[in-house]
Amino acid sequence: MPFSLLKYGLKNDYPFERDADLPSPTELKKHYDVVIIGGGGHGVATAYYLAKYHGITNIAILEKGYLGGGNTARNTAVIRSNYLTSEGVKFYKKSVDMFKGLSNEFDFNIMYSSRGQLTLAHTDSTIRSFRQRTEVNKHFGGKTELIDPQQIKELVPTLNMNPADMPILAGLWHTDGATARHDAVAWGYAKGATQRGVELHQLTEVTDVIIENGKAKGVKTNRGTVSCGCIVQAVAGHSSIVAAMAGIKMPITTYPLQAMVTQPVKPFLDPLVSSSALHCYVQQTGRGEIVFGGGSDPYPLYNTRSTLDLKESLLASAIEMFPFMANMKLMRQWAGITDMTSDYSPIMGLSPVENYYLDAGWGTWGFKATPICGKSMAELVASGGKVPELIAPFSMDRFDEFRQVNEMGATAASH
Repeated sequence: MPFSLLKYGLKNDYPFERDADLPSPTELKKHYDVVIIGGGGHGVATAYYLAKYHGITNIAILEKGYLGGGNTARNTAVIRSNYLTSEGVKFYKKSVDMFKGLSNEFDFNIMYSSRGQLTLAHTDSTIRSFRQRTEVNKHFGGKTELIDPQQIKELVPTLNMNPADMPILAGLWHTDGATARHDAVAWGYAKGATQRGVELHQLTEVTDVIIENGKAKGVKTNRGTVSCGCIVQAVAGHSSIVAAMAGIKMPITTYPLQAMVTQPVKPFLDPLVSSSALHCYVQQTGRGEIVFGGGSDPYPLYNTRSTLDLKESLLASAIEMFPFMANMKLMRQWAGITDMTSDYSPIMGLSPVENYYLDAGWGTWGFKATPICGKSMAELVASGGKVPELIAPFSMDRFDEFRQVNEMGATAASH
């Protein structure tokens, strides 16, 4: 037996660590400086940055389920910054840069994998829009370029260059495209936050928000009432429901978003490949599984069910792109819940209620924003409500003032 293996058998703390990554559950305190509603990636990231960089540790993260068990666990883990508007590109570019260093910062492997993302153009109008996106991305430091069919064929030799009788005319090649383990990101942030004194309370559902004289004063939960200095709402998929507890009406419509994955096969696909015309994107994980995703379901619904019609239509498009995959076996199918705004951009910052901060409206692009969102929301909270310049364009009042940040054309598989 190799000594490198035997040494683990002789350790008294193996296979379990002597000190657990997350502390054991505790009772809720009567008061916290900050209450964060939602224990997904954004919630724990906000707590982490508040604790590490602002010294604010009297924080309770309240999660009705378990750590990272909502939309954080139900996405396809794509990271990119090739958006359409200057506001979006600057914001997501910061997030991509932060992702690259998270494993070192956490001392915890998030399995970050730089893959590149290829978005296919089947029409002249799409090529024109890709040219615009390319120039915007380059201006703000993004690594994006327009490539021709020959270059596409070299990048993805197995791709059908004429899917559904729609020839591929060009591609938007985004070198910064990547993936990471979504659960590892959530655990990394949670571990760093709780080690600094933040409390993570799982199975703790917020049932009401206490408002006095227009100010947020606390929350009621299934485990009792808690007072606080301020509240951060980070509950992707249920933003409208939780905000309504504080008397806030959100400009959001909620839709299911489904995805599916095959059994693992030998690696053949490195880039992330998407087609807005086919409403489909395809990627291969590090374990060899093929992940398929597409647009949101066409009806509002708070449900994570899987449907046969989406399976049939999505897989038909995927097989048009990669015909040989018709013989592969599907392993599982799932759905998340997406809070969509009318301009396909998030809502971040202040709310009509004082001391109640919003992190909402993330639609299908919340995971890729996790680091910069947590950092920005932490700055907002620590400053007592001074909105960081980077997220100022995403305030909720933009819908009243006609300052929309329209990213509809920049989704990986147009919705």
